[in-house]
Amino acid sequence: MDGQDFLAEGFESKRSYLRSVAYRVLGSMNEADDAVQEAWLRLSRTDSTDIDNLTAWLTTVVSRVCLDMLRSRKSRREQSLDASVPDSVVPNEDARTLEDEAALADSVGVAVLVVLETLTPAERLAFVLHDMFDISFEEIATIVGRSPMAARQLASRARRRVRGTDKISSADFLKRRKVVDAFLAALRAGDFQGLLAVLDPDVVVRSDVPGRPGAPTEIRGAVNWAKGAIVFSRLARFVQPALVNGSPGLVVARRGQLSRALSFKIVDDKIIEFEVIADPKRVRELEVALLPDSHE
Repeated sequence: MDGQDFLAEGFESKRSYLRSVAYRVLGSMNEADDAVQEAWLRLSRTDSTDIDNLTAWLTTVVSRVCLDMLRSRKSRREQSLDASVPDSVVPNEDARTLEDEAALADSVGVAVLVVLETLTPAERLAFVLHDMFDISFEEIATIVGRSPMAARQLASRARRRVRGTDKISSADFLKRRKVVDAFLAALRAGDFQGLLAVLDPDVVVRSDVPGRPGAPTEIRGAVNWAKGAIVFSRLARFVQPALVNGSPGLVVARRGQLSRALSFKIVDDKIIEFEVIADPKRVRELEVALLPDSHE
């Protein structure tokens, strides 16, 4: 077996692992496959005698490719997001594509991917490599171009954001969280009566969805909104509970990227108003963190 055959065989044995690393960093399977393919192209142009540890070499290359892709992604944030109806609580896309994406995201947790999207590229990479794949900070430091101590700090900042506030005991907070949980459960189940049970009859729903001329930016009345929402209940698995600017809310992940957030105004255990935030600039400015399990 010559050197190139040896590298090809070694790469194939690591493909699944590399794909897993890339997916967790990028949150997109298509991009993960592109990153892995780029790693193969770079490997195929490399002399095998220059590689002491193939796994470490490939991990470094894939990680650097992912880091470049994350940085490029941030520079394209001004691109508009697709809109959906009703009032963009869930993305309106091909059901098969959405189901495939959901199955892939379940391996990591959609909520984790949502919060990762709020991190800087370096923070995201450091957290994923260390906390999910147990890669040392010395190795991470060479990838992100920082010192090991700086790499540790990157992962630490990311970890605090991902874990969010995990010991909230405020009675008011817990009451609001219960209402939001009931809203989400009804939405996922397509439960029309369940939605009406948590919505004030005169609820006001506002949306700032870009790129939809003529689309309603405000809907009034629980019945009016709930009728439209039920149509898309099967897609609500992409809607996840989270802290949105410090209050119980919901977020929507598209291919592992935060695309929308719902903030609620709750009075007497009823949602009297909520806003669907979808404008890319406003989404980037949100403070988002994971909520603890409501059953804990």
